[in-house]
Amino acid sequence: MFAVRSATAVARPGRLVLRGLSTSAPVLSAQLKKTPLYDLNVKNGAKMVPFAGWDMPLSFGDVGQTTAHKHVREAAGLFDVSHMLQHEFSGAGAQDFLLSLTPSSLDKLPEHGSSLSVLLNKDGGIIDDTIITKHAADGSKWYVVTNAGRSDEDVAHIKEQLAEWTKANPDKPVKWEMLEGWGLVALQGPKSAAVLQALTDVDLSKIKFGQSVFAEVGKDKVRCHIARGGYTGEDGFEISIPPASAVSVTEQIMANTDVMLIGLGARDSLRLEAGMCLYGHDLDETISPIEAGLTWLVGKDRRTEGSFPGSSRIINEIANGPSRRRVGFEIKGAPAREGSKIFDAEGKKEIGVITSGIPSPTLGVNVAMGYIKNGQHKKGTKVKVEVRKKLRDAEVKPMPFVPAKYYK
Repeated sequence: MFAVRSATAVARPGRLVLRGLSTSAPVLSAQLKKTPLYDLNVKNGAKMVPFAGWDMPLSFGDVGQTTAHKHVREAAGLFDVSHMLQHEFSGAGAQDFLLSLTPSSLDKLPEHGSSLSVLLNKDGGIIDDTIITKHAADGSKWYVVTNAGRSDEDVAHIKEQLAEWTKANPDKPVKWEMLEGWGLVALQGPKSAAVLQALTDVDLSKIKFGQSVFAEVGKDKVRCHIARGGYTGEDGFEISIPPASAVSVTEQIMANTDVMLIGLGARDSLRLEAGMCLYGHDLDETISPIEAGLTWLVGKDRRTEGSFPGSSRIINEIANGPSRRRVGFEIKGAPAREGSKIFDAEGKKEIGVITSGIPSPTLGVNVAMGYIKNGQHKKGTKVKVEVRKKLRDAEVKPMPFVPAKYYK
C-alpha cells in the first residue's frame, strides 16, 4: 500500500552552481519544486539555486561560505533540508521488507534508534544512502529519509520491490506513505542543544546521537519528530515538522541569536570536512558499501546469510578486499575538484579519481576524498593529483578531517 500527501512544486529560473553539480542549461521555474520554507528563505535574503529538482538556498545575504561554515562549527546553523524525501513504513511486514532492501541489521535497533544504511541494487551497488529510524519495538513502524536527487530512482525501486513483497508475503502487509509537504530542518553546532531545549519540555540530554523522540516544540506545542544527528560532524538535530507549522516552528528556532541560516554552500564544505558522502559524487550505483568505506553498516549477522541484494559481491569484498577504496587526501598547492585524476608517487600510473574536494575552512588546507586502487589506500601514502593540468603532491589522510563532536 502506497500513499502520498501532496505538495507544491513551483520555483524560479537559475543554474545550479554548487561544486561540480552545474546544469548544462538554465532550469525553468515550473520545473523546480519549493520547500515549505521557500518564502521564508527568500524573505531572509537567500540566494536560490536549483538543486536536485528543488529551488534551494545556496547562501543568505552577504554572509560568505567560510563565515557560515565557521558559525556552524562555533555556534548553531539552521539548514532547510525539506527537499529530502521523508517516508513512513508500517505494518506486520515493515521490518522484514526494509531488511530485504538493505544490508543493515535493522532488527537489532532499539525503539527510536536510527542507523545510516543504503538501498542496494542486485549487483551490490548503492542506489541511495538513507537514514532509517525504528519507531516501534516490534518493528511495525519506521521513519526513513532518502535523498531528493534520487527521488525518481528511489520511489521506482521501492514501488517495484513492495509489489513483489506484497505478492510473495500476503500475510505480512506493508503500508508506505511519503510525507510530502512536511518541513525538515537541521539544527547543527555546539549550541544547537541549548537552542532547541528552550523550545521543548523533552529533556534532550537523554537523547543521544542516533536516537530520536516525538516532542512538542514551540509556543504552539507542535508535535515534531526530533532525531539527534546530522550531516556536519557536529552535535545537532533533524526536526520533521507538520506542513501547517513548518514556517512558525522554523521562525522560532531562528529567532535565537546563536542561530544563523545556512545554505548549500557551507553544507557541502561541512560534510566534506566530516568525511561524509554526497550521492552522485562519492556514491553511485557502481560503488559498493565496502568500496565506499561503509562496511560497518553491513550487519555482522548478515555477512553470511546472503539475504540482501548484491550479497555475494559484498560478502566477497569483505573477505578479500575490494578493487578500490574511498579515502581522504590532503593536497598541496591548489584544491582538487571532482574528476581530478590520482597518480602514484612518481606520477606515472593512474590509480584513482577525486570525487569531492575543497579548501577546508576549518583546517586551512586543501582536502578531498576519492577512490584509489586497493593497496594504495593506507594512511600516509604519497600520491600525485592532477589539478589544472599540473601534478600536485598529495597524501592519503584518515577521515573525518575534522573530528566528530556527536553527543553520545
